[in-house]
Amino acid sequence: MGIFSRMTDIINSNLTALLDKAEDPQKMIRMMIQEMEETLVEVRSSSARVIADRKTTGRRLDKMRQESSEWENKAMLAIEKGREDLARAALNEKQQVEQEIDIVDEELRALDEHLTHLNEEVGQLQTKLTDAKAKQKTMLMRQSSVESRLRVKRQNNKADIDNAFEKFERFERRMDDLEGQIESMDLGEDTKTDLKSQIDSLKNDDKINDELARLKEKMTKVG
Repeated sequence: MGIFSRMTDIINSNLTALLDKAEDPQKMIRMMIQEMEETLVEVRSSSARVIADRKTTGRRLDKMRQESSEWENKAMLAIEKGREDLARAALNEKQQVEQEIDIVDEELRALDEHLTHLNEEVGQLQTKLTDAKAKQKTMLMRQSSVESRLRVKRQNNKADIDNAFEKFERFERRMDDLEGQIESMDLGEDTKTDLKSQIDSLKNDDKINDELARLKEKMTKVG
């Protein structure tokens, strides 16, 4: 695609519509800005060549007009000297120069029109580039704002989670304290129970011994 066709396409494009359709608007706007800047560089380079051509053509036209004037002066001098033949020849040369002047003058007008058109399109492209950069800045500011709000939200959520864990840890500590109090009440119970069992066992032993002695005595009497 030619530089001027590409510039026309960019100028006629709808930035908002293109960004709305883009999967990654930020990447799209970066690419568009880059293309616009590259196109501007190329267009200005082309414009510089056209301006140089216009200046060269303008100087050429001035020289030709000067040459035409000189041939007219020579024709007048020849008439004064009674040399109509020379006057006719000078006027013939002037006529040829005038024909060339018409051609060069047309070239100059075409160059002027081209430069005017380029100037308008460069201005429109520059406006488009400024608009794109403004949109990019807005997008970046919006992204920064969203990221900032997200960071705050995450910090708040983290604080809520930390508070929840802190409350749970306090609850666990309270339960530990209560269980500690309950278990402290049972301290020594195992010793007391064991001692009671041993004493009861002694009592049972005495009963068994008495029963055993009774049976022995009974058996002796029977024998």
